[in-house]
Amino acid sequence: MPVTVIGGYLGSGKTTLVNHLLRNANGRRLAILVNEFGELPIDADLIEADDGDVISLTGGCVCCSYGNDLMMALMDMAKMEPRPDHIILETSGVALPGAIAGSVSLLNDYVLDGILVLADAGNIEERANDKYMSDTILRQLADADIVLLNKTDLIEEEQKGSLVDWLREKSGAASILETQNSILPIEIALQSFTHDDGFSADRSTHSTSQFETKFYSFSAPTQTQALAQELAGLSQIVRAKGFVPNENGKLKTLQLVGQRFEITPAPENVEAGLVVIGVKPLPDLSHALTGI
Repeated sequence: MPVTVIGGYLGSGKTTLVNHLLRNANGRRLAILVNEFGELPIDADLIEADDGDVISLTGGCVCCSYGNDLMMALMDMAKMEPRPDHIILETSGVALPGAIAGSVSLLNDYVLDGILVLADAGNIEERANDKYMSDTILRQLADADIVLLNKTDLIEEEQKGSLVDWLREKSGAASILETQNSILPIEIALQSFTHDDGFSADRSTHSTSQFETKFYSFSAPTQTQALAQELAGLSQIVRAKGFVPNENGKLKTLQLVGQRFEITPAPENVEAGLVVIGVKPLPDLSHALTGI
């Protein structure tokens, strides 16, 4: 099961993002894991039943508290019937999301889908210079695959450019996306598809706000590693996932988030194709997809 880790300092908008994802799950069975329920106030109209350690939510979603035993909670998730389609791990405001993501990698039933870190546009730079908060905030940003510069409506337009440059310096390989009220397409936060269902994104080109999604097909083998490296080097591309024919014509699963990518064997009975999501306009990728 894919796991997305959501981090960020106190007040950055994590709770708002989780509630937004639940409202736009579009049939996905999401499981929200939190340290304590009191730290994540789920919107009341999303709650169907409260059974103590598990809160049943609309659309087949659940929210579970793991207390001090995250590993046990993850193992319990794998036994659920029906199993969740995607797990969201919401960290506390002072936690390091990279350390939590490292725990996920220890379990065979899970794969890290990405680390999202929210940054409050109004105070992230000030807090990063505070002697008490600085280390935590800078380490959170450094862990991110995607940084959501949130609450951009609360700062002047001329501040955004310098703030994005500052975040790019502090977060290294992360993609920097501007958001308001933690709103973004669910495919950006949870870009995953099951082997049975194929691609989660439509095969036509579509766009939402400043984001754009495109589907690419392949007519010939491709230098898979070179393709992944080129995609990772394009700042406009936030995520990519699909089945790519390698130099020998064998399909490989390619998954990219920010500048981190993974190439693994593809399952049987799938067709070649690649979904790319990013900030529009997406660059012309035809030269990289025409084969070798």
